Amino acid sequence: GLLRSDSIPEVGEDAAATVGMAETLSEEEQDELRKELAKVEEEIQTLSQVLAAKEKHLAEIKRKLGINSLQELRQNITKSWQDVTSTTAYKKTSETLSQAGQKASAAFSSVGSVITKKFEDVRNSPTFKSFEEKVENLKSKVGGSKPAGGDFGEVLSSAANASATETIAEQMQEESH
Repeated sequence: GLLRSDSIPEVGEDAAATVGMAETLSEEEQDELRKELAKVEEEIQTLSQVLAAKEKHLAEIKRKLGINSLQELRQNITKSWQDVTSTTAYKKTSETLSQAGQKASAAFSSVGSVITKKFEDVRNSPTFKSFEEKVENLKSKVGGSKPAGGDFGEVLSSAANASATETIAEQMQEESH
């Protein structure tokens, strides 16, 4: 035929190459191609008019149904999100992140266990025991008749109160002299 694939210039080809091809065609072939060109341009024009009429009709139907741009945008976003979440890549990523979250949770749990163990080790260490005994001695000197023991928080609180009481007593003695 008249339309050879090697005779159609690609987009961006220079004009000299296109002119060179036109010179290799006979007058009859050129006339035939011009007629076909006119026919294709007319078909494109007709299709553009039909498309414009269809778009106008579509807009009228949407207006009658009360569908506005915001609702349409919302529907498009919802559909797009559904399309994304149904992809294999999304499912794999979601699964990977879920597994990573589980691993991180397990790691934090084991870190918590390690910290708890370290606190127990510190509490059972001789240095801490010695400190605890000193606080107990201070408490018994200042506080009086409470039985020894109690949790560490109570011991520290008592020691702080005792220290404050000692300071007040010393200040009173200094003022009376």
